[in-house]
Amino acid sequence: MKIKLAKYAGFCFGVKRAMDIVIEAAENNNEKIYTLGPLIHNEQVVNYLENKNVFAIDNVCDIPDESIVIIRTHGVPEKYYEDLKNKKCRVIDATCPFVKKIHNIVHKSFLEGDQVVIVGDSNHPEVIGINGWCDDSAIIISTVEEFGKIDIEKPVCLVVQTTFSLKVWENIKKFVKTSCQTVQVFDTICSATEDRQNEAEKMASSVDTVVVIGGRHSSNTKKLVDICKGHCADTYHIETVSELPNETWINRNIGVTAGASTPEWIIKEVISKMSEEKVMEVTDEISFAEELEKSLVSLKTGDIVKGVVIGITPTEVYVDLGSKADGIIPVGELTEDPSVSPEDIVKVGDEIDVFVVRVNDVEGTIKLSKKKLDIIAGQKKFEAAVETKEILEGKVVEAVNGGVIVISNGTRVFVPARQAASKFVQDLETLVGTTVQFRLIDFNPRRRKVVGSIKSVSDEVAAKVLEEFWASAEVGKEYTGTVKSLTNFGAFVDIGGVDGLVHISELSWGRVKHPSDVLKVGDTVKVFILSLDKEKNKISLGYKRAEDNPWEIIKTKIALDDVIKVKIVRIVSFGAFAEIIPNVDGLIHISQIANKHIDTVSSVLKVGDEVDVKVTEFDVENKKISLSMRALLEPEKVEETPEESASEEVATEE
Repeated sequence: MKIKLAKYAGFCFGVKRAMDIVIEAAENNNEKIYTLGPLIHNEQVVNYLENKNVFAIDNVCDIPDESIVIIRTHGVPEKYYEDLKNKKCRVIDATCPFVKKIHNIVHKSFLEGDQVVIVGDSNHPEVIGINGWCDDSAIIISTVEEFGKIDIEKPVCLVVQTTFSLKVWENIKKFVKTSCQTVQVFDTICSATEDRQNEAEKMASSVDTVVVIGGRHSSNTKKLVDICKGHCADTYHIETVSELPNETWINRNIGVTAGASTPEWIIKEVISKMSEEKVMEVTDEISFAEELEKSLVSLKTGDIVKGVVIGITPTEVYVDLGSKADGIIPVGELTEDPSVSPEDIVKVGDEIDVFVVRVNDVEGTIKLSKKKLDIIAGQKKFEAAVETKEILEGKVVEAVNGGVIVISNGTRVFVPARQAASKFVQDLETLVGTTVQFRLIDFNPRRRKVVGSIKSVSDEVAAKVLEEFWASAEVGKEYTGTVKSLTNFGAFVDIGGVDGLVHISELSWGRVKHPSDVLKVGDTVKVFILSLDKEKNKISLGYKRAEDNPWEIIKTKIALDDVIKVKIVRIVSFGAFAEIIPNVDGLIHISQIANKHIDTVSSVLKVGDEVDVKVTEFDVENKKISLSMRALLEPEKVEETPEESASEEVATEE
C-alpha cells in the first residue's frame, strides 16, 4: 500500500486562527464562553471545546447578558454586533479575515446603491453573515442558470462564498462577464480553498482510492468529496477513524486529504490506523503521518524562513510557512513606506523571505516581518555605498523637522533641508511622494544614524545637463518644456533640466495683462530659443509663433479701399477703435464717423456696435489701419433760405 499526501489538508489559516483565539480565551477566563453557532463544522471540535467550557449557541437572544461571545470563522450579520453590544457582552471576533473582506466589499457596494449578488449556499452561515452586511437585500445564486434569470437594473456587485466550488464559480464568472456590462466581480474564494481543491483533483487523478476526512456538514469537505469522486470512483468520506472502511487495500495507491475544519489529531488517528496494516509496502514514499509531522516546521523568534503568500488584506499579509500555524505580516512590517498598500509589495502565490518576530502571539499566529530583512539587506548595501560613493535611489515619504525622510532599501534615511534639493525648497511637503537619487554622507548603523544628500547628486546632474545643453543650444532651436513658475514679467519654462524665460511680450500677439492669462504652472508647451547668454546663463525663449502673427494674417484678409464690417471695441476722445480680426484693430477717427460735425464719439457709437467701414489707410509695416464710415455716406444736402432763393432769381433775371 502506498499513501499519497495531498499537499493541503486540515485546518486552514482562518480555522487555525479561530481555534487559537478560542483556546486562549478559555484558558484566561473561568466563566462560560459562547460562540454564535459552532465555531467550525466539525462535531469533534465542538465536543472538544465544550470540555473547555466553550458552548455554541445559535441565537443572540439566548446568550446571557455580559457574557464572553466569540464570533466564529463564518462571520455574522452586522446587526449581531449591535445586539451583543446592547447585551453588554464582551465580543471576541474570530471571523476569518477572508470572510471579513467580503463583508467590507458588500457593505460598501450596498451603501453606493449597487445590487449585491452572492454566489454560494443560501443556507450556509457564511452566506447568511455576508447577506447581513447589505441589510439582507442580496440575491443568492449557485448556478449559471440562476444568474441568467436575474433581471437587475442597478449595477451589480458579485461576490462568492469562500469555500464555493472553484469550477462552478469560474463558469458563473465567464457567463457574467459576457452577458452583463454593469457588474463588478470580486474573486473572494479563499486561496486556501482553491489550493485545496486543485490539489485534491490532482491527487484523485493519480490514485486508486481516496479518503477524505472532514465533518458531514462541512461545505468545503463535501466539495472535496465531489471533486475526488469525479476523478476516482473509490472515494470515501469519513469524519473519524471509526468510519474508516475495514479493508486492507493491498497493492493500492491511496490518496488522503482533509477539509479545512478537520483537526490535526483526527488526521493523525486515521493515518495511524491505516498504518497498522501489516501488508503495507515498503516504498520510497513517506507515510502521510510522517509527512504531516515532517511538514509541521518548528519555528522560533529570530528565524529567517521562506513562505508563500496565501492571502492579503488592507492591514495584513498571510503567509504559509509550512508550520502548524500560518504567519501574519502586519502592514507596518512590510515596508517603511506608509503610502503603499500590501498589494503593491506582494501578490498571492509569491515566495518571500521573512523574519520571525514572535511565535504564538495573542492571535495564535506567527508574527513576521519583511521590513527587518529589507533593512538588513539595505544596511549591507549602504556599507558598500559609503565607500564607493554610489548613487542610491529612494522615495521621500515624510517631511520632518529640519528635513525629509527617504526610504531606500528598506531603510529610513534622513536628508537635511539644505541637502534636499539644488535650490531652496520653501515647503518640504512638496517633495513627499517623489522618487529621488542621493548619496550617503553619514552612516552609523549602531547609532541608527543614516544621513543622505539629494543636493550632491542633483547638482552633479544639473551641471551635466547644463553642459550638454550649451553644447547643442542655438537660436531658433525648438524644445518641448514644462512651465515651472510665473512672474509678472513672464514664465519660466523647464526645457530638459534647464530653465529659460518667456517674456510676457512673447506670450501672445495680443495684449497680456499677466502670464497667467495664457499659461499655468505644469503646462506642457512648445518654445524656441530667441537669444542665449552663456556668461550670464540666461536663456530667452519665444512662445508666440510667426505664422500666428495677426498682421501677417490681415494681409490676406483686406486691402486698401475694401469695405468691411467691423466691431467697435474701444471709444476714445478722438475716435473709435474697431476690431477687424482678433488682435488687429483699426481707427475710425471722429472726423470719419459722420458727414457732419459731431461733438462726441459716444453720441453715435458704443462698444459692441457692428458697422460697415471703408479701409482708407493700410500700413502693415507700421501696424496702422485707418477706417472711415463717412466715406460710405452720401454728402448731406444743405437747405436754402427764402432770401437765398430770391437772390438767385434776381441774378437769373439780370
